[in-house]
Amino acid sequence: MELCFMEQLKSQPIWLLPLLALGSFSLLRLSFSFLSWVYVNFLRPPKNLKKYGSWALVTGPTDGIGKGFAFQLARKGLNLILVGRSPDKLRDVSESIRAKFGQTQIKNVVVDFSGDLDQGVQRIREAIEGLDVGVLINNVGISYPYARFFHEVDEKLLADLIKINVEGTTKVTQAVLPAMLKRKRGAIVNIGSGAAIVIPSDPLYAVYAATKAYIDQFSRCLYVEYKRSGIDVQCQVPLYVATKMASIRRSSFFVPSTDGYARAAMRWIGYEPRCTPYWPHSVLWALALSLPESVIDAWRLRFCLAVRKRGQVKDSRKKE
Repeated sequence: MELCFMEQLKSQPIWLLPLLALGSFSLLRLSFSFLSWVYVNFLRPPKNLKKYGSWALVTGPTDGIGKGFAFQLARKGLNLILVGRSPDKLRDVSESIRAKFGQTQIKNVVVDFSGDLDQGVQRIREAIEGLDVGVLINNVGISYPYARFFHEVDEKLLADLIKINVEGTTKVTQAVLPAMLKRKRGAIVNIGSGAAIVIPSDPLYAVYAATKAYIDQFSRCLYVEYKRSGIDVQCQVPLYVATKMASIRRSSFFVPSTDGYARAAMRWIGYEPRCTPYWPHSVLWALALSLPESVIDAWRLRFCLAVRKRGQVKDSRKKE
């Protein structure tokens, strides 16, 4: 049989052999990529986060993805430092977590990331003093109320986007990192966005997308800087999640609930420097990469213009 196959190969035109070799190599690479995708999404064991430290700090934990992370971290047996703007909401979340996971210790730190940030970060430093903070979830962030052109972004929104999304994440990381470095262990998770990474552009959300692109690059650089020091830095890149910020009320197969996203996200902490934890999102990402950028740009612009129109209608109704 082998001799017959070799004879068939010899009978083919000489130019066909490189094509056959290239096709075989491409098929092998595709198979390896698929098997790797299956492994990391469904078979790879999550890391024991308590090995990083007994405490986790979560910013923006009173709603959305941050709240989902807070519950999942408590489920894993970590104590929590919850950093948010509203004392009442922090208290409600803390009580809910204690009711479900009675052994969890929780410290609440009130910080308005759009206010005096230096003072707020100082409160965080004081709160973590002497605690073994092994996991940091930089989740706090804001987006536009609805899609709008760049010239329509008012000064307050522009300042808040940069201050909360960029400066907030940067300064909280700078406050928590030194103790991790001293202990030579820690995990930092920064929440990015598909608006900055997956799709080629996010028209009518330009400043938001740009702030999340900063988060991605910031995370990658820190990953390289501190990997040898035992600190794992990661940017998680979700697509749409059913949150108030995304204005999506109901979850679906491609749009997970905040708890569904957080469960998936926990499996990835400590691994790749950039990831999309919820596996249906990675399927959409692959689809986006297979299409010409001009096609994605045109679709995204139409989609965001429709969002802008609905937002303007709501605004006019409120004024009436």
